Amino acid sequence: MAEKILSRRGGRPVYAGDLAVVEVDQVMVVDSIAQSFIERMTRDLGAQPRFPERVSIVIDHVAPASTVSVAQAQKEAREYAAQTGVRLFDVGRGICHQVLVEEGLARPGWIVLGSDSHSTTYGAVAAFGTGMGATDIALAAASGKTWLKVPESVKVTLHGEVRPGVGAKDVALEMIRVLGADGATYQSIEIHAGDRFTRGERMTLANLCVEAGAKTGLVVPGGEILNGYDVPDWVYPDPGALYVRELELDLSSLAPRMSAPSEVDNVHDVAALRGLKVDQVFIGTCTNGRLEDLHAAAAVLRGQRVAPGTRLLVIPASSEVMEQAMADGTLLTLQRAGAVLGTPGCGPCMGRHQGVLAPGEVCVSTSNRNFIGRMGDKDAQIYLASPAVAAATAVRGVIALPEDVGAA
Repeated sequence: MAEKILSRRGGRPVYAGDLAVVEVDQVMVVDSIAQSFIERMTRDLGAQPRFPERVSIVIDHVAPASTVSVAQAQKEAREYAAQTGVRLFDVGRGICHQVLVEEGLARPGWIVLGSDSHSTTYGAVAAFGTGMGATDIALAAASGKTWLKVPESVKVTLHGEVRPGVGAKDVALEMIRVLGADGATYQSIEIHAGDRFTRGERMTLANLCVEAGAKTGLVVPGGEILNGYDVPDWVYPDPGALYVRELELDLSSLAPRMSAPSEVDNVHDVAALRGLKVDQVFIGTCTNGRLEDLHAAAAVLRGQRVAPGTRLLVIPASSEVMEQAMADGTLLTLQRAGAVLGTPGCGPCMGRHQGVLAPGEVCVSTSNRNFIGRMGDKDAQIYLASPAVAAATAVRGVIALPEDVGAA
């Protein structure tokens, strides 16, 4: 799929190892890098965005602003958007990847570059999504193009059906465990899931591909994607396509998974970690802040209360998710259980505001990284899990499974 998308957008056939110059369909800039992006564009390149309609600035990483310097940088981003005509998604609209998918700014066969490593998320809708730094992002915005080395492809085939209490997060963590944190470095992870999984669940799968080192993560279109998008026939991998590696995962034998400190591929059965005292639980992020994730948490928390001595933070991935969760009563269920609700955005995921961790604290998070110092102090510990496991942990105050609180 990676070769086919890059060939199409580059105007000539390309294969793994080739260098390709390709048209870019969308450039996404987050607030934490916007200042550097603007400097590259104005000071270094002396350029304007060639196609303003293909550039989006999203204020999500520290939203609302936490310091005067952050506020100033966000002010400059707003002014730049007004001057150049690029899209601006301001505080409260939500996390960049969620917002771009909701707005139709990532589509099958497109190339979407983001100034955030988890731009692999766009592969959920069969877009070649990848993260780049400020300089490469600025050059893409100025020229409408970028150059890439065409990645080799790793084929991941999913068999069987997940058991109750097991979801896309568990599948993704198992995939990373098997591949390893550097097992797909600068490769395309191509996930063959059939008609399984919703768009949101596919976003979880594609999002976590970068944690195995992947350049991009592509989920072969099926199921819900076929109903919501015009998927061109050429996007699909050819029969007999060559892969540098192939692996198969049996979903029917998969139990809930958890990533323990301090590497994402340090994956275990949740049952093996049961009972560890937890200070904070965080449900949200571009990995698991969608409506189905909040529903999974609410199903566990309904009629329950967060354990004394444990904090539960819930931050929807976007304003759209928040509105839907308001309308169907999900947020009320979470609030009554003792959750602290936050502004749609990244929240404490990168450790800059809205719930950073103190020395020695333990957090169970639905996010995608548990590196040392990721969410606060270097001596804090982060465990990654699904929303259902996170919710059960909040109720018990220790790492727990949904069945431990009587949930299905």
